[in-house]
Amino acid sequence: MTPERYEKILRVLRRRQPTLTVLMDEVNKPHNFSAILRTCDAVGVLTAHAVPPKSGALPTFDATSGSAHKWVAVQTHSDALTAVRTLQAEGMQVLATHLSQRSVDYREADYTRPTCILLGAEKWGVSDEAADAADANIVIPMFGMVQSLNVSVAAATILFEAQRQRLRAGMYGTPQLAPHDLHRLAFEWAYPDLAAGYRERGEPYPALDEAGQIVR
Repeated sequence: MTPERYEKILRVLRRRQPTLTVLMDEVNKPHNFSAILRTCDAVGVLTAHAVPPKSGALPTFDATSGSAHKWVAVQTHSDALTAVRTLQAEGMQVLATHLSQRSVDYREADYTRPTCILLGAEKWGVSDEAADAADANIVIPMFGMVQSLNVSVAAATILFEAQRQRLRAGMYGTPQLAPHDLHRLAFEWAYPDLAAGYRERGEPYPALDEAGQIVR
């Protein structure tokens, strides 16, 4: 671990946004799943959520992620409706990308609030039940012959609007993670293999000095 590498890890973690996330409802194409995670990393999402496709497994990560799967944890849920209600109970507003009578332009939403963006697979979209349970439905205005975007493109469009609003509100200037969470993640990112061993033994992580070296 070099001091420069450790400083980058800390810089990224200090800008992570634990109150911004996505819920992928049966997104089944690996390149889309991976591209969404890559955008999540770019805007500071700490943990993404996913309902696995009916095959029962999350799409295989591929080169599209740019290794983002190392930096964005994925929490799985049995179904979208349960996931929506769980996230709402945790204080998140859930915004479903879904065309309905109550849909609004995605830019009208307030992304400085704790927010989860619900995304569906391209072929099926978000389920009606999950969309109805969401706090709001959002759409990206389209003026061409095609009436929808690739799901990973839609995710990027919305997430960067969330980033824009949060930057304007100064939310990237102050660490959103509690100090103990920041230390935990810094160790896991810097020393993933060692961290696994400590977790297996049920031992606390050791302290790191300013250069990212383990304090003996």
